[in-house]
Amino acid sequence: MYPTHSLPDAFTRLATRRSVKAMDLQEPGPDPDQLKALLAAAIRVPDHGKLGPWRLLTFSGAARGQFGQALADRFKQDNPTAPAALLAKEAERFNRAPLVIAVISRITTPHKIPEWEQILSAGAVCQNLLLAANLQGFAAQWLTEWYAYDEGINQTLGLTEGERVAGYIYVGSSADKPDERVRPELAAVCNAWSA
Repeated sequence: MYPTHSLPDAFTRLATRRSVKAMDLQEPGPDPDQLKALLAAAIRVPDHGKLGPWRLLTFSGAARGQFGQALADRFKQDNPTAPAALLAKEAERFNRAPLVIAVISRITTPHKIPEWEQILSAGAVCQNLLLAANLQGFAAQWLTEWYAYDEGINQTLGLTEGERVAGYIYVGSSADKPDERVRPELAAVCNAWSA
């Protein structure tokens, strides 16, 4: 029988996982070994056809500020009268956390594996990143925000045809446990099917 034993602590962490706002994340983030393990766990997702319909880009250290400046520059292109304070806020977006991971969905078409399944696999990578970070003792948040949908920023990322951002995963530490939020009642969203 696989798995051979339960992992009650891991199950409890999964059952109580809660996102922490990117603005509330702080150092430390994952060290190089933890990051390697985090990324390896992230890509252990269902992947019908073994396509690997995703790729990951990491932002840490100075790269966060450099990409933040690209965000501010692009924002100013679209909003030429934006005040300096707003541009500074855009420039600091990736400095909200020690680590940001962009999950890029990449669709192979035409292919016998439906596009929807390929997209869901990239979403599973995002969720695995949240769970793996939590199990490593970090906090995380999955965001998109305007720049996930901006063609200019996607060019800066080097996205090619069939690629789009599934999400940006912000990872760091949190001084406080986040407050619980309202969740749907299980009975309202789960029913047994019957003929």
